[in-house]
Amino acid sequence: MLAGVAIDAVLADPRRGHPVALFGTAAAGVERRLYGDDRLRGVAHVAACVVPVALLGLAATRPRDPVVRAALSAAATWAVIGGTTLGREGTAMASFLEDGDLAGARGRLPHLCGRDPSGLEAAGLARATVESIAENTSDAVVAPLFWGAVAGVPGLLAYRAVNTLDAMVGHRNARYERFGWAAARLDDVANLVPARITGLLAALAAPLAGGSVRRAAAVLRRDGHRHPSPNAGRCEAAFAGALDRTLGGVNVYGTRVEHRPEMGDGPAPEVADIRRSVRLARAVGLGAAALAVATLLRRR
Repeated sequence: MLAGVAIDAVLADPRRGHPVALFGTAAAGVERRLYGDDRLRGVAHVAACVVPVALLGLAATRPRDPVVRAALSAAATWAVIGGTTLGREGTAMASFLEDGDLAGARGRLPHLCGRDPSGLEAAGLARATVESIAENTSDAVVAPLFWGAVAGVPGLLAYRAVNTLDAMVGHRNARYERFGWAAARLDDVANLVPARITGLLAALAAPLAGGSVRRAAAVLRRDGHRHPSPNAGRCEAAFAGALDRTLGGVNVYGTRVEHRPEMGDGPAPEVADIRRSVRLARAVGLGAAALAVATLLRRR
């Protein structure tokens, strides 16, 4: 697992042929065959996509040669985590905004989240970036490492499959309200513990972003449950407290407008806070890797 984390730090995600992208293509094909405005069809879709991936992970644990098993574990870890790419996207957004290039920043935002960037100015883009980094630190780093520590390679791959399905079909709209229900609820369950670990690690790492452990922990405790997501709020509240900024507010997703509760006590994020959030996310990722390895060593 440490080797996989190191490979991600050096290589990040490949531009073409990423295993997660290949899974997404296959899952879209399964969706075309199984889609129906029905929860049971959604359950079948999740099972048809996740079970084969988990079995593939189980097969990766079968080789007798420990070197082969270690290589497969490292490859699986690299394939499912995305901390380095997340940090690079955040840094790219910071660079665009620091240069006053709103068009470039708006064009880059879809790499991080699904919000409509067309009406966002620098402050809105900065908030969207910080919130996305906070939430995706859990989804892309802490959660896969957690499930790798709990269930090995099958846990790594199955988690990434579940999280990818949620991103594809776990939406509250006319097409996916019922079909995507199973993917969304399973993703909520899979991230229940990792999101809270992310919040705690972010609070502990607050001084590395110029913040206070006590303030971050207080905001996490006070505001973490206010988000409509049972998990994202823990991450965003901890980042808000660690950065001493207020996150939340109005978000626009195409024709849909959501009013999110505000979390934190400080002013709204500024462009300079993006690099601070990237630094905080990297510290959380390293902490999660250390926890995962320590857990595995204790089990052995």
